[in-house]
Amino acid sequence: MCLTCSTAWAVDRVVLATQNWSPYQTVNSDGDIGGVAVDRIKCTFRNMGQPYEIRMMRWDKAQLLVETGKVHGFFSGSANAKRASYAQASDPIVSENLAWFVSPAVRENINDETAKYSLRYGVKYNTNKWLSLKRDGYNVIKKPRDADSLLQMLWQGELDVAYEYELVFEEAMDKAGIPKDYFKKIRTSKQDLMVHFSKGFLAQQPSFLNRFNLAMAQCR
Repeated sequence: MCLTCSTAWAVDRVVLATQNWSPYQTVNSDGDIGGVAVDRIKCTFRNMGQPYEIRMMRWDKAQLLVETGKVHGFFSGSANAKRASYAQASDPIVSENLAWFVSPAVRENINDETAKYSLRYGVKYNTNKWLSLKRDGYNVIKKPRDADSLLQMLWQGELDVAYEYELVFEEAMDKAGIPKDYFKKIRTSKQDLMVHFSKGFLAQQPSFLNRFNLAMAQCR
């Protein structure tokens, strides 16, 4: 699935890859791509007069295509060393709170150091969040591929704690008809999510990233 827009401008069409990740990037039954992050990127390219295409795919594939030079960038993603080795991040598209969502059956203090070993944690697989928890020694026992699956694991008692972006997890709760106060929510930090542009592309278009950031600043 892809969204294409062509406007008269000298630079070739910019191709960005992304994943279906509500509410940031979504695709409806008609194949129309939208969402909070997509809308801001549309606005940015419109301000630039820049032709573009957005392709929806698996998250691991989106990153691989940028790393191998098949597309110009991917979004929305946080920063890490691996991504920085082949891409340069834009200014934040959105900034969102990360949070623990804790089962009402849990009595332990989640801020206690021992909780990371005794409780059962879940987080979306193969993401910065998953890698971070594993690196810090948390007892991560599940590998859900999306927030809906993560929610069901917590709801059905397969997990004690889920770790996800607040807006993403609460939207999944809304879809499932679960009250927002059912789980205890503990915010941990605010995370910036960016567009990551291929370093090879930026080497060919050295002024592009600065123009992109300036154009995005006009989109609120």
